[in-house]
Amino acid sequence: MRKILIGILFFGTLGLKAQYGTLNEILNRLEERKGINQNLENVNIDNKKFVFIKDAEDHTERDFIIIKGNQATYVEVFDDKATGESSSNVFTGDIVRKKNMVSLRADKLENKKVPLPVTKTLLLTRQKDILYLIDVNTRDRWIDEASYSKKK
Repeated sequence: MRKILIGILFFGTLGLKAQYGTLNEILNRLEERKGINQNLENVNIDNKKFVFIKDAEDHTERDFIIIKGNQATYVEVFDDKATGESSSNVFTGDIVRKKNMVSLRADKLENKKVPLPVTKTLLLTRQKDILYLIDVNTRDRWIDEASYSKKK
């Protein structure tokens, strides 16, 4: 009887250890998805281009953030579905990076100062070896262009 109880306790702890490993893996994936507890300070985002595409009923919007040093270019491209015409706005400005947070302030529209600059606060995250910038206000996800255009 004693051997049976010891055997049950032994195999029970092995099962708990396996469940802990599975739970820990699930929690790690969830934290990765949310961008929590990632140390990406050493990730270089210089000369990177991030893309965001939004499809509406009447138009398609493609936005780009191009980072070069502490300077940034923010491009909005609107494609009208009815006429097929495209229009764009090119903003320039600067970025400030603190750990995983990136702040963009684009205060020039085609080299002319604008009274209300375009500002974005973005969280740098990595999911499955793909870099993203997640807008903390709107939850829009900007994907690194090199990540999805590289050949596999």
